[in-house]
Amino acid sequence: IAKQIMAASGAQHRKTPPRDGVSCELTEPVSVKMGLPEWAKQYSFSGSLRPALYSPKRKVPAHIRKPDYANHMAGVSDSEQRDRATNSAIRVYGPEELDAEDGLRHACRMGREVLDIAGKALRPGVTTDEIDRIVHEACLERECYPSPLNYYNFPKSVCTSVNEVICHGIPDYREVQDGDIVNIDVTTYNKGGYHGDLNETFCVGKVDADGRKLVQTAFECLAAALNLVRPGTLYRDLGSTIHK
Repeated sequence: IAKQIMAASGAQHRKTPPRDGVSCELTEPVSVKMGLPEWAKQYSFSGSLRPALYSPKRKVPAHIRKPDYANHMAGVSDSEQRDRATNSAIRVYGPEELDAEDGLRHACRMGREVLDIAGKALRPGVTTDEIDRIVHEACLERECYPSPLNYYNFPKSVCTSVNEVICHGIPDYREVQDGDIVNIDVTTYNKGGYHGDLNETFCVGKVDADGRKLVQTAFECLAAALNLVRPGTLYRDLGSTIHK
């Protein structure tokens, strides 16, 4: 990365911030925005989709409660590391944690609202970077921190996975095309210190039969597993149902 930054900055005016090889300002011409990130120039892709550059990191006001990784140089969550080292069982929440004013259900409701807003904005011609802006602002309006931002240095406030991108795609300047399938993965962190994590896959325009079958099958798997969610169900039963 250091070599890439040095190489990029050497060809620029000394007052111009050096390019990092993956992002650029919104004011840059389309030809720059649609350029391949440095890492992608030697990458072997499995399909036709290609990444573009993305916009600079968005700001979060000081009054918004932030998770411990928000300002960490490497985006590491110390609380998550401690939890993994000390907990031997999956945590069970009580009524106060679930139903408090800023409890877990509140975080999930905020996430659902933000995801609905993002889904309504999705259409051919919009960039996933614009979806990121919409999600970022919707989180802040609800006094929530967008959880993906800086988690292990993830540079954006939402994950957008297009077509063959499996998950955790980085929003960029590429415009969504008619026929794309796009997963939008939202997580909100509320004032109570809870994360509400949810995602949905959207069919944009005229999606082909294979794409629609893929999304429909995933939805049916989710519905089948949700039908089992009740006290006494074993976690492994959810996986078995989805697999079948």
